[in-house]
Amino acid sequence: MTELDAESDPLWQDLDWAIGQMLIMGWDGTEVTPQIRNLIEQHHLGSVLLTAKNLKSAQQTAKLVQELQTIAHQAGHPQPLLIALDQENGGVNSLYDEDYICQFPSSMGQAAAGTADLAYKIAKATATEISAVGVNLILGPVLDVLHNARYQPTGVRAVSDDPQEASQYGIAAINGYKDAGIATCGKHFPSYGNLDFLGSSLDIPIITQTLEELSLSALVPFRNAIATGKLDAVFVGGCGINNPSMSVNHACLSDQVVDDLLRNELGFQGVAVSECLEMEGLRNEIGVKTGTVMAVEAGCDLVMLCRAYDVQLEAISGLKLGVENELITKERIYTSLKRILRMKRACTSWQKALNPGGISLLSKIHPSHLALSLRAYDDSIAVMRDNEQLLPLTSSMHQEEELLLLTPLVKPLPASSMTKALLEAKNNRADAPNVHDGWLHGGRGAIMSGEGVFRELGRSLARARHGKLLHTSYTANGVRPVHENLINRASCIIIVTADANRNLYQAGFTKHVSMMCSMLRAGGQKKSLIVVAVSSPYDFAMDKSIGTYICTFDFTETAMAALVRVLCGKLKPQGTLPGTLRKSRKALKSRQHWLVEAYNRDRDARGLDDLLQALTRASAPAHRFLQTTSAHTFELFNPNIEEAHFVVRNSSTHALYGFCATYSVQGTGIIGALFVDPAKRNVSIGRSLQRRALRGLTQKPGVKKIQLGMAFPGVFLGIPADDGAGLKQWFANGGWDLQFPRRIANMTIGTLSTWSAPEGLLQSIQRANISFDLIRGPDGADSVLGHVKAHANPEVLELYRFALQETKTCGVVRAKGHADSLLGTVIICSPGSQLAGFIPPLQPSSSDDEMIGGIIAPIVGSAAVVPQGALVLQGLALMGLRQNKAHKSLRSVLSWVPDDAYEPLLAMGFEVVQAFEEFTNSPDNWHDLA
Repeated sequence: MTELDAESDPLWQDLDWAIGQMLIMGWDGTEVTPQIRNLIEQHHLGSVLLTAKNLKSAQQTAKLVQELQTIAHQAGHPQPLLIALDQENGGVNSLYDEDYICQFPSSMGQAAAGTADLAYKIAKATATEISAVGVNLILGPVLDVLHNARYQPTGVRAVSDDPQEASQYGIAAINGYKDAGIATCGKHFPSYGNLDFLGSSLDIPIITQTLEELSLSALVPFRNAIATGKLDAVFVGGCGINNPSMSVNHACLSDQVVDDLLRNELGFQGVAVSECLEMEGLRNEIGVKTGTVMAVEAGCDLVMLCRAYDVQLEAISGLKLGVENELITKERIYTSLKRILRMKRACTSWQKALNPGGISLLSKIHPSHLALSLRAYDDSIAVMRDNEQLLPLTSSMHQEEELLLLTPLVKPLPASSMTKALLEAKNNRADAPNVHDGWLHGGRGAIMSGEGVFRELGRSLARARHGKLLHTSYTANGVRPVHENLINRASCIIIVTADANRNLYQAGFTKHVSMMCSMLRAGGQKKSLIVVAVSSPYDFAMDKSIGTYICTFDFTETAMAALVRVLCGKLKPQGTLPGTLRKSRKALKSRQHWLVEAYNRDRDARGLDDLLQALTRASAPAHRFLQTTSAHTFELFNPNIEEAHFVVRNSSTHALYGFCATYSVQGTGIIGALFVDPAKRNVSIGRSLQRRALRGLTQKPGVKKIQLGMAFPGVFLGIPADDGAGLKQWFANGGWDLQFPRRIANMTIGTLSTWSAPEGLLQSIQRANISFDLIRGPDGADSVLGHVKAHANPEVLELYRFALQETKTCGVVRAKGHADSLLGTVIICSPGSQLAGFIPPLQPSSSDDEMIGGIIAPIVGSAAVVPQGALVLQGLALMGLRQNKAHKSLRSVLSWVPDDAYEPLLAMGFEVVQAFEEFTNSPDNWHDLA
């Protein structure tokens, strides 16, 4: 038997106790039933799932949870129960209490509000509230990436169709949950964001994407969340997978999905939770007893069974039979047990479980959470189009004009005041919904009778505009005479849709009304039309015929109240649409927010090399030196230069989409490289990298200026001059003042063997009494470094320091005048020098073994001090060329030639191979990044 860790209770050696910990079960009812009590006492059930059907209020929930924990404690459980809850916000909440529990926007609504920090605060607030009533495990966050989003039932429960955006907001939520002290469970692995529904309601939806496609999209948020080390559990879905490399009927029953993909490929070491095995498709195909065994064999640690007591007993007996039949080993049971106990220790204790914060804590935090809720909803409402400037209504309508509100019949949200009122009136249906996916128990349709869901919206809108409002519902019966009469009366019509792409009658009704309004307008009548999508923003996102289109991302009471404020001009909408729907400049600016990570040599070096090669293939011939640049080029390991490099990467394939190198030296912050994969441009990767780099540089103590371009390493000397105005405009849009560039060039003499000094150059140098000497090492270094410090950037000073330390392959030529006064300096390096590793033009390409000599960073004093500066520069270059020839170099590269020094060097036979513009700005240009 596998040995449990030292903290484990000997009781766990009893296999029945261990098996009980591997099950998470629920029941119907708001009180503890004999059945759930028996499961905890006699079958040692270790985890309980609560749904909206169990919960009436915060006070009742706290009492119920405490009773469950007391039963477990008295039954001898060594550790408390895991109490799990769906509390995603938006339309998916299990607990509602208007006095104590706050409503927040859906995941997509939070992303529409535009900041991951808000998502963090909402997650922390939500977790603090449910923790106060005794919940210690939240089934969230949703990490699904919407693919073909308009047809996916996951809808606004997911952040967007952008995997990086889903990662960013998912990780923010995880951090919020963890900081509130509860365990997290990312869902729905491998993806509920691209499901195909085939046939009847009993069919299991399937994923048809290949593993490669999943790795590039759906798996990215899971991989990134796992990498944080804060994801305690992963919910493995019950969908099928059908692609060329995998044929799986139920993901949570497949070791290819759980053990191979989740654990081995993504490296997840936490608790794997199965989808509820009571789903009709699974029960009919396999049976719960066999299904439970298959789930454990696949690698699941917690097997979920939502409500049916007889089915739950069948699952327990199935696990025991699986052990007896040696389908499941005891070692396998104890592997899962250790994972579960580790999660329990992290999120609960008997002291905490039996003494939750309760109503007193909820009362204390409610005002601040309510303020956060109102702000979040206000920030989330998004106006995608208002072509006819109908908003606010107070400007486009007279008070005496009639406003018509047309709303669909939708099922009330499980946790809402309306459902609460229905329950209290005992009018609720026997099959009231829980928060699991609609297809789980065969109920995919979203449209039910719900005449009153939008009644308060109409009332609030009438009160806010102090005018007459007409309100009626519409159904799959389409436009009826009553609708036609009301449309003829009203001067403005508001149509509400809820997932119109999946409830096509809504789309048809809206298009019909839109056509009627157009015809009536053509006849001279005023007929304005506003469409409000109160769930998925994809309903009419791409339909430009709908001129005014508003998205609220859920239809909770709080969302509808914010909508009224937008319609009546009391609130200026700030929300932006998710993922690929974001089109405006403002949306693009706040949009992708690609995850920018610190560069990790072990993880990212190969990806950076691949990125550099992709850039080489896509670049102009003048940038061929990128071919000789490697990941090692950017790491200086210089004690006088602080470096911090950043990447945007695909965590699934380890490919780098972008790279930015930054350095800080003597009060100057420098961007020394900024690269984006040519295939990934125009999607804000570069913007995200630059923003992160600038934020880091501007916040460094003592930094007085920010520089674009760097001599050491000499890869990115500035904005390439031959890239035209487009790149300069890009940097200008990023906050750079580009009025005063300093031009920098790399020059070369291609064939040293045939080169000769211009006639009369040596004589001119001699007549000017300019002498030269070559120094290596520390002798004479002080005068050189003092000269460079006075006339060059601080990174150039470090370049010289490096060269003076490389005594075998590098040296410095000094130009001296009267009384040995120092007029100028230049670095000389022989082929294969270590310095060449940081200056790509000095390295031969892979197909070229020619020996290249370096002449680097010529520094000549100012014209006031050195009136014969051009001659000094030519003399330094001449000495460098002689040294290069002596070292058997076939070609010479003169790197980092500033400003007006080109002409004298061109006269010597040098030609420009690369030209850049270096810029220096004040950190104040980016004060808003702090």
